[in-house]
Amino acid sequence: MKYAVLKIGGKQYKASEGDQLLVEKIDKNENEPVDFKEVLLLVDDSKVDVGTPFLNASVKGKVLTQEKAQKVQVFRYKSKTGYHKKTGHRQKLTKVLIEKISKGSK
Repeated sequence: MKYAVLKIGGKQYKASEGDQLLVEKIDKNENEPVDFKEVLLLVDDSKVDVGTPFLNASVKGKVLTQEKAQKVQVFRYKSKTGYHKKTGHRQKLTKVLIEKISKGSK
């Protein structure tokens, strides 16, 4: 089984070829290719390559959709002062299809 651990938007994701990842918003339109260069770990069957911090590898994908996550309700309250405030937030997300994981030569 071949998979890679990527750093996208400050978070780490495990990706195999054919996987769909839901990551923080990437400024690309639908069906545009995207290339991830920050590969932290690459596993190919029994061979494991660990980067220090990154490997000379890339993961190619395609943007499927631009979405929004479910709304998160934030309620702030302080007792005995009458202060309360309710706000919400919807994170923008991008769904990416992983097409190819390739390792570069050093």
